[in-house]
Amino acid sequence: MTNKRKIFNDPIYGFITIPSDFIFEIVQHPYFQRLRRIKQLGMAELVYPGAFHSRFQHALGAMHLMNEALNTLQSKGLMIMEVEREAALVAILLHDIGHGPFSHVLEYAILKNVNHEAISELLMEDLNRQFEGKLTLAIEMFKGTYDRSFFHQLISSQLDMDRMDYLNRDSFYTGVAEGNIGAERIIKMLHVVDNQLVVEEKGLLSVENFLVARRLMYWQVYLHKTSVCSETMVLKIFERVKDLLKENIFVDIPKHLQVFFNRNISREDFENDGSLLQHFVNLDDVDIWYALKTWQHHSDPVLANLSQNITHRNLFKIKLEVGLKTEGLEVNVLQTFEDNKIPKNLQKYFYKKGQISNSGYASQNDNIKILMKNGNILDVSEASDLPTIKAMSNIVKKNYICYANDVYLPSF
Repeated sequence: MTNKRKIFNDPIYGFITIPSDFIFEIVQHPYFQRLRRIKQLGMAELVYPGAFHSRFQHALGAMHLMNEALNTLQSKGLMIMEVEREAALVAILLHDIGHGPFSHVLEYAILKNVNHEAISELLMEDLNRQFEGKLTLAIEMFKGTYDRSFFHQLISSQLDMDRMDYLNRDSFYTGVAEGNIGAERIIKMLHVVDNQLVVEEKGLLSVENFLVARRLMYWQVYLHKTSVCSETMVLKIFERVKDLLKENIFVDIPKHLQVFFNRNISREDFENDGSLLQHFVNLDDVDIWYALKTWQHHSDPVLANLSQNITHRNLFKIKLEVGLKTEGLEVNVLQTFEDNKIPKNLQKYFYKKGQISNSGYASQNDNIKILMKNGNILDVSEASDLPTIKAMSNIVKKNYICYANDVYLPSF
C-alpha cells in the first residue's frame, strides 16, 4: 500500500506532515498540483529576484499553521472533533486553489467580475463531487456557513492562517525583513470565546507587530511601484490582444487561454458550462510566458513592443505618491508620444493613470478581538496603546501614472 503520510521539508517551518490519507489525495490531485506552476507574488520577481515561491508552498504552509492553531485551541480545552480538524485543514489547503496565472494580476483580465475566491469555491464543489461528498464540511467552513464560526475566522479573517503564512513566506523569499511576524507566538495566544476567535492579552504586542508588518509589506512588496508598472504592461498586452481579435487579426494564443479571449466569462458561465472550469485549471504561469515570448514576434508593432519589453524587463516609468496630480503629467506623456509619432489611437496602450490604496487594519469589518486579563474583549485598536494601530484603519491612497518612456513603433 502507498504511504500517504508524507513529509515536506519547508524552508519556513521545517518539516510539514500530511496528517491524513484523504489530505494526501487532495494534495496529489491535478487541481492542487497546478499550484506548483503559479507563483505566489506574480510579477514581484522583477523587483525581488528571490520571489519565485509558489502557491503550492503557501497552501502547505497555511495548512501547517492551521494544524498548530487547532492544537493550541485543543490544549486550552476547546473540543474539536477529528472530522472538524480534517475539514479545516482541507479548507485552508484549498483556499487559494482558484488563483489564475500570475496570481492577482490577471484576475479580472480574463474573467468578468469573478475573483479567485469564487473560483476556489467552484473547484472545491467539483472536488466534492469527485470525492463523493468528503469536502462538504470543509466547504461550509470556507464559506462561513458552519455554525462554529471560529473555523471560518482561522481560514479567512484579518488574523487568519492565510495571512500569517504569506507574510512570513513573502518576507523570507523577498528578503524584506519587516514582514517577519512571529506567527508562532500569535498562534499560541489564540483562544475562542462565544464561538469567536480572540487573542489573549499576552499576545497583543505580537498582533501589533503583525499589523505593522502587513502594512509595510503592502507598500514594499505587494504595491511596489515596479510591480505596478509590470502588471500594467501585462494588462495592456491583454487589452491589445483583445482589440486585435476584434479586428479579426490572428494572434497565436495557447489553447486553454484562447477560451477566455473569446468572450467575457462570468460565474454563471462557469456554473452552466463545466468545460470552462477545465480550461481554467489547465492555465498557469507557463501559458502566459509562452504567449508573451510568442507575441514579441507578432507583426503588430504594439503587441510586439510591449511583449518584448516585459520579457526583457524594459518596464514603464512611474510616478506614484499621495496627492499626485496626474492630469499635467498625462499631458506631458501624450506630448512625448506625439513627438515620437505614436498614432493617437495607439497611445492608450503605453500609459495608465490609477490609484492604489492600503489600510493596515479595517476595524469596521471582521475586527481582531483581544481577550483582556479582566475578561473583557476589546478591539485591538482599543486594547493597544500604540497610536499607529488606531491610525491604520485610515485608508492611504496614492495616485500614479505609469508610461513608456522610449516608445518607437515602426510604420505599419
